[in-house]
Amino acid sequence: MRWSLTSFISVSSLLLLSGCLDVPHPFRDPGREARTLAGNPPPSRLDVPVPDEKALGAGGSALWASDIVEALLQQSVPAIKQPVRPGDWWLKLHTERRGDLIVPLYTVMTPKGAVRATQEGPGILVAAWNALNADGLREASAYGAGQVVNVLNGIQAEQMEEDPHSLKHRGARIWFRGVTGAPGDGNTSLAQAFVVSFHEMKDTIQTSQQDSDFAVTGVVKLKAGPAGSRNNPQQNIEINWRVTDKADKEVGIATQLHDIPAHSLDGMWGDVAIAASQEAAGAVEEMITRYTIRDVKPLPDAKGVPASGAVKAGATGGRG
Repeated sequence: MRWSLTSFISVSSLLLLSGCLDVPHPFRDPGREARTLAGNPPPSRLDVPVPDEKALGAGGSALWASDIVEALLQQSVPAIKQPVRPGDWWLKLHTERRGDLIVPLYTVMTPKGAVRATQEGPGILVAAWNALNADGLREASAYGAGQVVNVLNGIQAEQMEEDPHSLKHRGARIWFRGVTGAPGDGNTSLAQAFVVSFHEMKDTIQTSQQDSDFAVTGVVKLKAGPAGSRNNPQQNIEINWRVTDKADKEVGIATQLHDIPAHSLDGMWGDVAIAASQEAAGAVEEMITRYTIRDVKPLPDAKGVPASGAVKAGATGGRG
């Protein structure tokens, strides 16, 4: 029994993407030209000094700084709880009282001590803030870290706008390393269909590593599946499309899973290879887009207009 194109699409639309969502890289090196234009590009760390939050006390203030650092590290931001060091960007933790509410504020500061942007967390009743426990601080910090990442991504997007060689201005060059492990003509059919699927996309496929931005490898695994109806044996097929950057760091993996009649793909794959590769190509494109944040808009200036230059000391982004 041949796997039909229709049945393949309906069951393989459950595409499992691991490691490809919310991958911020706010402190990535934007390139020599962008560094020159930026003047003060973010360094390789973000200082987080302990705030003087009287309601929380010394212990609570230190815990807030520790929690926000931990939450930022989980989102790939190299934050360090320490006093501000000369030349470093840093994060100011503070609060603002609004009626019966305390609003946590997260301000990204430039090395010159100017406010770049401020984000705020949800308001908390004054009594609740004064009695905030470790769980409450951790929850507030998790939300605040997400807001800070938005600011840092916007800063990087500014730098990418200024760099004519960045992936905001061109497609990524993908070194496709081929497919292995498939039965029948799967290795060849999947590879050819994957390359064809990129013809209409922004990114381009190449067969060499030279000047590539990313690499993609396809691996097929087969194992015995359930017995199937009427004693027809089944096999479980798993196709993994692994994407890595030029430093061989994993960007993500798109996984396609399905049970098939045993040995039904031992010959020609035909439309199955086309459907699988088209779906995989779209997933790879999405992973690269998220990883590079090339679709993120530059951080607005104080007037809400995207900055024409890179990081501008003193500009303040919108809140919330």
